[in-house]
Amino acid sequence: MRTLAVGDIHGGLKGLNQLIERTNVSSDDALIFLGDYVDGWSEAAQVIQRLIDLSKTNACIFIKGNHDVWCEKWLSTGDVNEVWFKNGGKETIESYKDFSDEEKQMHLHFFEALKLYHIDSENRLFLHAGFTSMKGVEKELNTENFYFDRTLWEMALTFDKNIKLDSLIYPNRLKKYSEIYIGHTPTTNFGEDKPMNCANIWNVDTGATFKGKLSAIDIDTKEIFQSNKVMDLYPDEIGRNKKK
Repeated sequence: MRTLAVGDIHGGLKGLNQLIERTNVSSDDALIFLGDYVDGWSEAAQVIQRLIDLSKTNACIFIKGNHDVWCEKWLSTGDVNEVWFKNGGKETIESYKDFSDEEKQMHLHFFEALKLYHIDSENRLFLHAGFTSMKGVEKELNTENFYFDRTLWEMALTFDKNIKLDSLIYPNRLKKYSEIYIGHTPTTNFGEDKPMNCANIWNVDTGATFKGKLSAIDIDTKEIFQSNKVMDLYPDEIGRNKKK
């Protein structure tokens, strides 16, 4: 049995299907999705349906991303957040045009059930973005940090790799967990097209919503799996003004 952590999908159903095929996912595999399932490419609603179907055959954990928060509010109230609309929300709304009210309600339940974070039996933490409390996620006062914070990753980027976990100067935020898996900030921002490891943090968002690939990592072996560049799977959509 493998446990695979999957990065930000952003409406790229073709990338998701390709990644699942290339990882040769079986029913014995557990999948941890790190959030941002929607907003970007044109098949956001179809991605959600695929994930719902996948959860019927595999052990799946779904983490909530900032784009998922916006989409959940729209499905729940009909309100369109202006920032969301300009950052992929328009494409997500359009992807729901052929979905019935009953199907939209089922998707709303999916979003409502998303976890803000997950800690496994090996004390590995999974969340979309970050946290700020030195005492860990359980003591985080602002839960929006779980899907908006970038300071955790910014700190990791400046970290001296020679400093060990048991060092007195190892950041307390990071000491709380054996490993931390996140998405939210594309590794392509730093010239990397694969998941990045800094300190004890793995960033699995490899920019699928822009010019990057969709990635998964086996959290035990650290084997990496990737789709093609998702933009190449949606050639008719290249050039749209998509922002993270």
